[in-house]
Amino acid sequence: MSAELKNNLIRLFGVSLYVGMMAVGYYYNLTFVQLGLIDLGERVIGMSRIAVAGNMAAMALLTSLIALAFGTWISRRGLGFYAKLRIAFLVILVQTILTPLAPNLESSSAFLAWVIGCSFALGVGVPVTFGLAVDLVPVGWRGEAAAAITALAYLGANLIPSEWTIDAFTQPLLWVMPAGVIGLGVLAFVPFPFMNQLAKQHTKISFARGRYTQSATTRMVVLILLMFGVFFVDSLGFLRLLETPRFMINAWQSPQLPERLVIAAVHVIAALVGGILYDALDVRELFLWIFGIFALTHLLYTFSIRISATSAPLVQPMLYAIAVSLYTVVNFALWTDLSTPRTIGRNSALGVALSGWTATFLSTALAIWWQTRGMTLERHLNIVDSLAMLFFLAMILTTFLGGKRPEGAQQ
Repeated sequence: MSAELKNNLIRLFGVSLYVGMMAVGYYYNLTFVQLGLIDLGERVIGMSRIAVAGNMAAMALLTSLIALAFGTWISRRGLGFYAKLRIAFLVILVQTILTPLAPNLESSSAFLAWVIGCSFALGVGVPVTFGLAVDLVPVGWRGEAAAAITALAYLGANLIPSEWTIDAFTQPLLWVMPAGVIGLGVLAFVPFPFMNQLAKQHTKISFARGRYTQSATTRMVVLILLMFGVFFVDSLGFLRLLETPRFMINAWQSPQLPERLVIAAVHVIAALVGGILYDALDVRELFLWIFGIFALTHLLYTFSIRISATSAPLVQPMLYAIAVSLYTVVNFALWTDLSTPRTIGRNSALGVALSGWTATFLSTALAIWWQTRGMTLERHLNIVDSLAMLFFLAMILTTFLGGKRPEGAQQ
């Protein structure tokens, strides 16, 4: 085997390791945490919807604070590859212990205690796992890596399981997570020569300098605001759609595999296209597409309500899936491309905490408040659609009137 082929295989293994870790982690958050815990609190334990939302809000807040603190500490200490890998191993080990405990919780106090434990694992895990990108994924591959993570996570989320219950979400994780703990433990603590080579990759310019590291601070503020808008629009709309069986039963919650398979395929195709577009376009142009598709999708849902449709055409969840896959690709690639090996821990914590978790928490609280005050579904979705349209128009102005696209892209 030639030295060049060997180096390429080692690099490919590093990218595959990162993609696998992040895809499983995102699947865990999409299904078990975001949906499974709601079912656990309301159906299994018998908590009120407001009480469950309060616990989830506490989880979002605590996770954000821990991520920000730990991410800042990582950046100040400059943790190396093996240190990050071993902390990631401990995080997954804690999650593997906590996961099978969840379906057996019987009280609201136990639920809260579990949420606190999970918050610590998630808060530590985000800056550590995102931080491994500068060690394992070359800058020119980050769009494709983010696309692979998104495609795998949503493929699993749409096909496994067929029921949205805490028990159904737990079962596949009991197979995947223990295997992941063993595999990652071996890689983290056994000094294989190829792992030592991966540990040195962050010193190369092709790994260390992202596309948007020039004027990164200013860009990060703007991009956090844009990602906050994306997460807020998505969560505010989808949380209310979840409460509308006629829109869910023929889409994401369909008992029929073909419907879910179509949505899964759209997620995968959109993710792969998103990875290509991320490398080819300025990120502003991607946000333009994302907000535009969200605006169109929610407009179609309001039309279905006005004509009293008993179900929504499959094209509506397909459009929704396209927008979600596109912004998920951006989320997984963007924070790394704003960072250097020294700043990745802090920047990823800031990006994920201030955009994703904060937006989700606020949109959840707002959706529940509007629902308790008797706001109709049509009115709710009209507001979501208006927000998406405002962001869409703002992106038109900044994209076409904002001057030349940023320099410094590393392909």
